[in-house]
Amino acid sequence: MFEIVFLGTSASAPSVARNLSACMVIYKQHRFLVDCGEGTQRQLLKSGLGFKRLKRILLTHGHLDHILGLGGLVSTFSRWEAVESLEIYGGRWALDRVQDLIFGVVLRGATPLIELEFIELSPGVLLEDDDFTLSAFPVTHRGPGCFGFTFEERSKRPFLVEEAERLGVPAGKERKRLVEGKAVTLADGSTIYPDQVLGPPRPGVKLAYVGDAARVDDLVPHVLEADGVVIEATYLEDQAELAEQYGHLTVAQAATLAREARVRTLYLNHISRRYPVQEVLKEAERVFPGAIVARDFDRFELRREE
Repeated sequence: MFEIVFLGTSASAPSVARNLSACMVIYKQHRFLVDCGEGTQRQLLKSGLGFKRLKRILLTHGHLDHILGLGGLVSTFSRWEAVESLEIYGGRWALDRVQDLIFGVVLRGATPLIELEFIELSPGVLLEDDDFTLSAFPVTHRGPGCFGFTFEERSKRPFLVEEAERLGVPAGKERKRLVEGKAVTLADGSTIYPDQVLGPPRPGVKLAYVGDAARVDDLVPHVLEADGVVIEATYLEDQAELAEQYGHLTVAQAATLAREARVRTLYLNHISRRYPVQEVLKEAERVFPGAIVARDFDRFELRREE
């Protein structure tokens, strides 16, 4: 199960109701901050998330409305020592801008009191453990080094409780070993193998996060059959030429991607101040019924039903 917490959902500039781009993705003990627009640290505090276990920041690209909050965040961490280290992932251009901001403006030659690691993105797996993988994929926008991210739980084989009971496997360490893929020998001398009590593999939850984008045809393979997709929806279709000029998507384009990629839930983000939410939702639902226009501090859980 992944949890998404939207911290900033506005396009380009903040509004009264929406802060600039930032979103927290939570999986078990992991927290990933995706983008860090101006004012993000206040949003973290206001949301109740705070700074606990915040050690990884994923940047979709280097435009200022997605990175300016890093200056304040690093300044706060350096003074309060809220965290010991911070990993910042981004394309080369984005990292260059972030390093200029942090070392040229915030620190101005001072030694940071926290360990800062800047990790240049390339397509492929970034992190993985026994439960999930985090991968990056290229996104077309204005400028080089733009990326989206997929968070995927590994497939699991469900434990067949009734079958285990029929075979006489007691609750406790024996069942745990079988789930781990190890055979067990029972008190009566019989050996039980994992295949006897584990069902066929079930795919885990998949979340795809796309920042700003100028096209969607190249995104289909990366978001295919995702349980949730977060993507920008800056313009309505009647301003499609303007969207193309500035390298952004229309609501209809984002919704079409979700339909063609057989996405389960669509979360529209990066909303322009020029449009009422109902207009954005109306255009989206003509193509993809059930689309959600995210608001600041909205929280969603993505899970697969058993």
